[in-house]
Amino acid sequence: MNHLLSSKPYLIRALWSWCCDAGFTPYLTLFVDEQCRVPLEYVQDGTLTLNLSPAATGALDIGNEWILLSARFGGVSRELTFPVGAVTGIFARENGAGMEFAYEPSVVSAMPTESPNSGVPADEPATTPRPTKPHLHRVK
Repeated sequence: MNHLLSSKPYLIRALWSWCCDAGFTPYLTLFVDEQCRVPLEYVQDGTLTLNLSPAATGALDIGNEWILLSARFGGVSRELTFPVGAVTGIFARENGAGMEFAYEPSVVSAMPTESPNSGVPADEPATTPRPTKPHLHRVK
């Protein structure tokens, strides 16, 4: 048994699925570090909150080490890549239910070689303000 295998990506995937199945909008917050390939103009106070609903993303891949997706920012499709360790929370926009995580500086040395290819529907923006009082549970 590998004791170094993190539960974090599994919890992120599970909460994403729960949000989608329950009709909620899954939001993910990350601490932007040098390994994150995200539109820096949307970063506020070192963090970025993303709408990860199927309507707002394309080619979403929540892997064990990296998260890859396509999303529209200001009507322009962008490809995002960031380590799972940068994720600090995932929650439902509608009620704030979800989980908060500790930021883990990247220990991953190489970025994934594949990137998302599909387009992103324009129905919903990829970034929206975070709810003011989310009900999150800290996981270490």
